[in-house]
Amino acid sequence: MALSIIYTRAGVGIEAPLVTVETHLSNGLPSLNIVGLPEAAVKESKDRVRSALINANFEFPTRRITINLAPADLPKEGGRYDLPIALGILLASEQIKVNTIESFEFMGELALSGELRPINGVLPASLAARSNNRRLVVPQQNIAEARLVGESLAVGSNHLLNVCAFLQGQAEMKFEPETIESSSRALHPNLLEVKGQYAAKRALEVAAAGRHNLLFIGPPGTGKTMLATRLAGILPEMNEQEAIESAAITSVSHQGLDTNNWKRRPFRAPHHTASAAALVGGGSNPKPGEISLAHHGVLFLDELPEFDRRVLEVLREPLESGTVTISRATRQAEYPAKFQFLAAMNPCPCGHFGNPRGACRCTSDKIRRYLLKLSGPFIDRIDMHVDVPAMTQSELRAIPDTSAESSEIVRERVITAMQRQMKNRQKCNALLNPRELEQEVNFAPGAEDFILGILEKLKFSARAYHRILRVSRTIADLEDCANVTEKHLGEALSYRRLERMLLQVA
Repeated sequence: MALSIIYTRAGVGIEAPLVTVETHLSNGLPSLNIVGLPEAAVKESKDRVRSALINANFEFPTRRITINLAPADLPKEGGRYDLPIALGILLASEQIKVNTIESFEFMGELALSGELRPINGVLPASLAARSNNRRLVVPQQNIAEARLVGESLAVGSNHLLNVCAFLQGQAEMKFEPETIESSSRALHPNLLEVKGQYAAKRALEVAAAGRHNLLFIGPPGTGKTMLATRLAGILPEMNEQEAIESAAITSVSHQGLDTNNWKRRPFRAPHHTASAAALVGGGSNPKPGEISLAHHGVLFLDELPEFDRRVLEVLREPLESGTVTISRATRQAEYPAKFQFLAAMNPCPCGHFGNPRGACRCTSDKIRRYLLKLSGPFIDRIDMHVDVPAMTQSELRAIPDTSAESSEIVRERVITAMQRQMKNRQKCNALLNPRELEQEVNFAPGAEDFILGILEKLKFSARAYHRILRVSRTIADLEDCANVTEKHLGEALSYRRLERMLLQVA
């Protein structure tokens, strides 16, 4: 026959829409034309496919070849279409005969020798192929990623000839999905390694239990970064759906997916010179940024005031909505961004404001300008601001630290508190809206008057008030208390360090 139809998948955000590769051979001057909005890498596939077919001992038809990538209005990019284009030409020229081609989908870049090279975005394509009950054929290097999907029938191959032999029944390939073990707790630093800083560790536990955003404030060398890197180790393991979502974003990001640790919660820590596009995503073909790569994990910004203010402002909407939409003139992509925000900063430019063991050289105006690099609306979106003070030599030399707890012990308490939240409210406390807060925060006698009086004195915003209620609800959950007491509210108020610092330098 002179016409063939092959199925493959495009990449749009973390989706993999179906693309039909239609190949038609007709009489006329020999040529190969690819239509259907192909970008440069797709247009160049005709040269790769020609050499791959010839070097695999197939005949390249000396006819007019037209290849249509449908739908025509969907942009196509990358080398993933090489394999389906080559198979389309072979089918249309009757060099191979396959009766069940419609039950397969193909993806892969071809080398000039006919070998298959790995591509990005295989996991979303494997999910889509499974939902359509089709078998996905991918390069051998991508097979572990494709089989992360439960009940996947993906198969890997390393050469065009092997794919053709399999399709014609001349060779067999195994379809049984493989179980890939993942050690999600491996490689996480342990809280035991952090000496002292019991108040900061407690704040880290509260933040983990309610998925609250957290800011550490303290002089240089007090352990802010050490504490931050241990947050992921006290969070519960991702469930199957969360792990798949997180892995799909990594799959399309051109950063490579580690299939041995794909269930490990991501921890992203971009440098303070990062641009807005690096954080939220961007490009002519929108790619995910750091906030999406931290989906279901932790985004840590060290030296927070050193980030450009305009860069930090772009985080405001994703912190509230949990998604980011990147719009360009020709296309739009939406990526999930449900991350736990964690940051660290010095209290002043020299780093020693409020440090009894260090002499601060900064004036009040200089400190105030430094703190005001962070806008009020941005600060309001951070639930907890925690002081991390400098430690004495005797505290640092305390060996062994009998009061220290391991990450495993803290993690058990975090899991128990989160289970209470799921049972009572079906969501983490950090996600409660104002109406849900009114229903779920039951004050003990006198507690409501206490908090209202404090808020009037400190001039907190309504958003800050709601965040204090969320944190106090989490503290109560950690103690298995049905009502929020003055003690819980007082601890939650102690986690608003930045407002108190601004009052000090006012």
